[in-house]
Amino acid sequence: MAQFRYTAKSMNGKTRRGTMEVPNETVLQQNLKEQGLFLIQAKNLAEAKDYRKLKTPQLASFCRELSTLLESGITLVRALDIISQQEGLTGYEREIYQAVLLDVKKGITLSEAMETKKCFPELMIGMIRSGEGTGNLDQVTRRLAMQFEKNNRLNHQVRSAMTYPVVLLVMCVAVVILIVTFILPQFQSLFDQLDELPAMTQMLVNLSDFLVTKWYLAIILVCLAGMCLRILIGIHQVRRTLDYLKVHIWGFGKLCKIIYTARFARTLSSLYSSGMPLATALNIAGKTIGNSYVEEQFVQVTVQVRSGVPLSRALEQVDGLVKKLVSTIRVGEESGQLDNMLDSIANALEEEAENATKRIVTLLEPILICIMACIVGFIMVAVLMPIYQSYAAIEAAA
Repeated sequence: MAQFRYTAKSMNGKTRRGTMEVPNETVLQQNLKEQGLFLIQAKNLAEAKDYRKLKTPQLASFCRELSTLLESGITLVRALDIISQQEGLTGYEREIYQAVLLDVKKGITLSEAMETKKCFPELMIGMIRSGEGTGNLDQVTRRLAMQFEKNNRLNHQVRSAMTYPVVLLVMCVAVVILIVTFILPQFQSLFDQLDELPAMTQMLVNLSDFLVTKWYLAIILVCLAGMCLRILIGIHQVRRTLDYLKVHIWGFGKLCKIIYTARFARTLSSLYSSGMPLATALNIAGKTIGNSYVEEQFVQVTVQVRSGVPLSRALEQVDGLVKKLVSTIRVGEESGQLDNMLDSIANALEEEAENATKRIVTLLEPILICIMACIVGFIMVAVLMPIYQSYAAIEAAA
């Protein structure tokens, strides 16, 4: 028996979608025919191809082009055909767009076709489904393009700001390895003449011997440590603890809160303005924050909003978001302009996140330089100490 996802139409033209467990597609067609339904499209879930997730710049480009084409009066099928045939696409992107186009030609809605590919984010699928229901798909895709472009810009700013500290840290590690494996062994003949080495020098010599003679073990240990770290991070409780620290650690916690709040406000504004019910939009936006500790709290927030509690009051208890968000949402609720207020605070927080990132990077640079200086200083002292001791012993004997 196989599980099939199907799309069928009844005699009066209504579309029905669902899943059915049958031996093959022929049996599925017969079963649907007995129910007065005609099979339009079927997909074996066991054989359905899972595509890799599209990157944010690719999603932004797709939404921008689709919005432009739809606003010019071109049909959806023709727009998808133009996008899938344009130059500059990777073979992987072209394959996805052509698969979506093929499904749409069969009568499947765009949101359903995108959902089956499993490479489009839930945010995008939800907004397009709302756009299909309200008939403003061109406006929704334009807003999606702006959403992805701003998210990509914010992420790019954070990555660019962290590039220099990462390079500095790598250089620090490289300098230490160079000194320990190439320079320190040059003093080995001198160290061998001494009866006893200082503790810090002996520790450094042992490390040098290990890296020179058993470098393969060092590589294996580093790889094992990386694998263990990856496994640990994959454990929900460990990841939740790390995410908790992200929003509470001094300095970095404030920056993370700003970024998470800006991302949440931007996503909720896009979903809500597309016509999606607030509770549904809140459920989707809560999953796009990127922090499991904060995201888990939105389960209770969604329940409260569904029960009639105002969004501003429900968000007051969320730990990990900037408190300014609550007051801004309260103003939006009172004025009836919630989507505009969310857009406004998202813009303000994105700019604040950029400035905070620059400040933290400015603080990180001297810290990393000091760490590098301390490490190199430790090595220099460890090398020079036995030399001075030997000179002192010779002077005393003379």
